[in-house]
Amino acid sequence: MPEPGDRVRVRTPKETVEGLLMPTPEYQADILVLKLDSGYNVGIDRKTLSSVELVSSQRDAHAATRPREQKKNLPLITVLHTGGTIASKVDYKTGGVVARFSPEELLGLFPELGDIAQVRSRLVRNMWSEDMRFPHYNLLAEEVAKEARARGVIITHGTDTLHYSAAALAFALENINIPVLLVGAQRSSDRGSSDAGMNLLSAARFIAANTGFHGVAPCMHASRSDDDCWILPPCRTRKMHTSRRDAFRPVNAGPLARVRHGEVTILDRSSHHFSQPGPFRLRPFQDVKVGLLKAHTNMFASEWLAYKGFHGLVVEATGLGQAPVNEIDAETKEHAKIRTALKELLAETVVAFAPQTIYGRLNMDVYQPARELQDLGVLGHLCDMTPETAFIKLAWLLSNEPKRVRELYAKDLRGELRERSEPERFLV
Repeated sequence: MPEPGDRVRVRTPKETVEGLLMPTPEYQADILVLKLDSGYNVGIDRKTLSSVELVSSQRDAHAATRPREQKKNLPLITVLHTGGTIASKVDYKTGGVVARFSPEELLGLFPELGDIAQVRSRLVRNMWSEDMRFPHYNLLAEEVAKEARARGVIITHGTDTLHYSAAALAFALENINIPVLLVGAQRSSDRGSSDAGMNLLSAARFIAANTGFHGVAPCMHASRSDDDCWILPPCRTRKMHTSRRDAFRPVNAGPLARVRHGEVTILDRSSHHFSQPGPFRLRPFQDVKVGLLKAHTNMFASEWLAYKGFHGLVVEATGLGQAPVNEIDAETKEHAKIRTALKELLAETVVAFAPQTIYGRLNMDVYQPARELQDLGVLGHLCDMTPETAFIKLAWLLSNEPKRVRELYAKDLRGELRERSEPERFLV
């Protein structure tokens, strides 16, 4: 008899359906559930079944994904595995999708890697990306630093916070002289529409091409189709959609390179990623507390004071760099309290603004309230960093350059700031 995980062909008087047999839902013994190649589940009333035919067993499918022998003449790429959707498969005990691939299983799932490079793979953590903390960035940076002999490193990572990790590693791995590409998947490998394989193989092809690129970058789908992947700037990229395969977009910038049907094209050779790197230094995050607060209407002073005792706070400011600190009538008395709370915060906490509009830059010289905020000590004037990158940068500066935070927050260190805004970069 077929078991959960086996591929079966089910016939009813009305249709023939093929897919993976899922566990019988609790309290619904009369329903047979299949996972279709699209990734979606379908329930079929067992009373309507004409036949259930075994197409292939789960055991046979597992054996087919064993890594083949690697070719010694190809460049060496190290895959550091952290989990996420790119490493997900169906748990046939629960019917859910979980991240439980070992590194060997990951290689077996994408055997095409063997035609591109020699692949060395190891598990660093098996975790969802929302569980990332600063010590995990340090751990990843330390593991990358061990790979000086490799042509490059691929880090498999959950997509939800992949852009945070890309920025964090860009700062921590100062002048790393090999490509370090973060790869995720919006749709798990058991789905026909999965982007896992193309993203991973594109990253490997980019590294193997030996373009002279060095540093950290995400590698993700450029469109909803399977035409090409982008190599994206690590400190100027953001996840802009919950589920689309092309969710990662460059913000106030363009992609660095494209991998299309295996062919690599450099799109921005002026990037510092192609210049001669200086001496490599591993500069990890320390035990700092940094918050991220969104300015909004009807705020209260208590929201700001919740960050008392933090080393830093990034505020997603409205417009060109505004926050509700003006008492203009009886209804805005709370704003005077917010101003007082901000002054209290600034006595011990670095407060920096970033644009919550995402695109564009702050100009805190335009309106009087923002000029007053600057006078109080708020940073961020002319900043065009995304809030996520601002959060990572402030934490890294507080960890490594605490006495120069005010100077360096407004200085471009990893391509996170640009001198001028280019109109054509809006919604790239």
